[in-house]
Amino acid sequence: MPSISRRSVLASTGALAAASILPARAQSDFPTKRVTLIVPFPPGGPVDLTARQIGQKISEYWNQAVIIENRPGADAVIGAQAVQRAEPDGHTLLICAIHHSVHPSLKASLPYNFLQDFVPVSGAGIFPIIVCAHPSLPVNNIRELIAYAKANPGKLSYGSAGVGGGTHLSGELFKSMTGTDMLHVAHRGSAPAMNSLLGNHVQLMFSDGPTAVPQVEAKTVKALGISPARLSLLPDIPTMEEAGLPGYSAHSWSGVVAPKGTPAAVVEKINAAMVRALKEQDTIDRFGKFGAQPAVQTPAEFGQFLKAETEKWARVIREANIPTQQ
Repeated sequence: MPSISRRSVLASTGALAAASILPARAQSDFPTKRVTLIVPFPPGGPVDLTARQIGQKISEYWNQAVIIENRPGADAVIGAQAVQRAEPDGHTLLICAIHHSVHPSLKASLPYNFLQDFVPVSGAGIFPIIVCAHPSLPVNNIRELIAYAKANPGKLSYGSAGVGGGTHLSGELFKSMTGTDMLHVAHRGSAPAMNSLLGNHVQLMFSDGPTAVPQVEAKTVKALGISPARLSLLPDIPTMEEAGLPGYSAHSWSGVVAPKGTPAAVVEKINAAMVRALKEQDTIDRFGKFGAQPAVQTPAEFGQFLKAETEKWARVIREANIPTQQ
């Protein structure tokens, strides 16, 4: 066996030590290049708006560009898959939404396991659900709506932005909790669903806040209740619990995840920047203008939230017998 000199041993030891320092140094220097925040929806929606506000703030903190890249398609799957395949170094992130907690129970197959193939970073925005009724519907609060729906089974219809989204499943949760029978009418987006409500083609909509607020303020629809909490823009709308349906909790949301394998130190650094951004008054004000509220969470808290949302909507989908989508 050839002999090994002391100099060789020291050289090898030094090389190993240097190699062990590199990842830590890379993490402390993060970001070393521009960060891409992928939005799996078209521009202009509430998830996109939260991404742009957060991205602008983080870019200022880090003095590094944060690029918002819209990759819509396949009900938010295409954008998520792009992030799953990205280098797990924190420079490519996904702003996810309620869809990603619904998909495991609604879609026949997915190219990833959302709870296992992504690392939670932080919540971003909460978009309340506002129960809106056409002015001609003879109800003025949630208790009256429940009574009317029970007295007229199958005669009421509610519009949604599409199968499996928050505006659909919030209605199914309502039906399940109240034992009422209402027809779901899916649309291609919240705006078309609201137009159907305005035209009295449907009588109800479990609307996201950004879509509902302008119509409620214009008094073109009646707001019967809101979840999960009262909104400063519309302080007179009672929560669903206050309005007569205790235990009801439904809302749309957004948050940020990273590819599996992203170092914990990088995740913590991104989380710290997001928390700072979400607590700034101009962020709170801008979110408020489109009916949203900041969702400040640690990575662990956001991970628990994602798990709870996935389990919750799995139960709703199962009880509503919503067919699996291809």
